[in-house]
Amino acid sequence: QVQLVESGGGLVQAGGSLRLSCAASGRTFSNYGMGWFRQAPGKEREFVAGISWTGSATYYEDSVKGRFAISRDNAKNTVYLQMNSLKPEDTAIYYCALDGLAYRYGSKRPADFSSWGQGTQVTVSS
Repeated sequence: QVQLVESGGGLVQAGGSLRLSCAASGRTFSNYGMGWFRQAPGKEREFVAGISWTGSATYYEDSVKGRFAISRDNAKNTVYLQMNSLKPEDTAIYYCALDGLAYRYGSKRPADFSSWGQGTQVTVSS
């Protein structure tokens, strides 16, 4: 089993930036794709960004394309989410997740991800 711990959330004004980190331990991190999801109050958890196990390929939810960037450092067992030009509608709890299947790329379904962090709050004020 893998453990995931997010950090880097906080309060930021609209137009600002934050960088989230997710540290993984317990499984061969580099064999698995990773994703970031978010959940706002009263809404379902939604996909934000994903990255392949090597880090060479990424994919995004439409509303964050051009503003967010996912990356990973397999030597540090860490995945990142750089968030720029933040908007109030980006306010949510952000979760990192590890794909349940090694060497799979492109999934956006929460059910496909087997391990989750505890979440980190991101609040964007207008």
